[in-house]
Amino acid sequence: MKINWYGQTCFRIDAQVEKGKTVDILIDPFFDKGSGIRGPKLDADILMVSQDGQKVVSGRYFSITGPGEYDVKGLYIQGIGDGINSSEKERTTIYTIETEDIRLCHLGILGRNELSSNQLEKINGVDILMLPIGGNKSLDAKRAVKVMSQIEPKIIIPMYYKVPKIKTKLDKIDGFLKELGIKSLEPLPKLNIKAKDLPKDEAKIIILEA
Repeated sequence: MKINWYGQTCFRIDAQVEKGKTVDILIDPFFDKGSGIRGPKLDADILMVSQDGQKVVSGRYFSITGPGEYDVKGLYIQGIGDGINSSEKERTTIYTIETEDIRLCHLGILGRNELSSNQLEKINGVDILMLPIGGNKSLDAKRAVKVMSQIEPKIIIPMYYKVPKIKTKLDKIDGFLKELGIKSLEPLPKLNIKAKDLPKDEAKIIILEA
């Protein structure tokens, strides 16, 4: 499995569903005009959107835009509502993805202080967590650590935080690392991982280059 991050909540995941067959998953490729980032090419097999209000242009991909269960192209994907007040204009869908004997979770721009017992039951057993940490409409460093401890993943990939080319007002990653007692980490251009490579004991933070 290969995981690339494009900034904010946008990821591309290349999963091998069977020998010689790879499925490309693209999550949240649409950026606000004022974000300072151009989205990646829409050349995926599956396109997933976590935020309400994002218009999905037509393409050859299978699109997933909200809560539900999806068994598609050899993957099992579950969309879970974030449960924020219905008066909010923007709502987030939390996604879990099961492939290559790895269970991933993408929290979107999560607006809750903590996850409910119902959400945790559906998310249970996550190996890789894509966790928003930059504040604004989502979790800040302290709340992100709290949610992370609820889920107890094996690998955490921070997202939705300030990087040089992003104009959106977000916190830098330093505060999150400080909460965890980490001085600094070297970013990776992408994450290549198999189930056998997952940490057995202590959880691992992996920073990806946007």
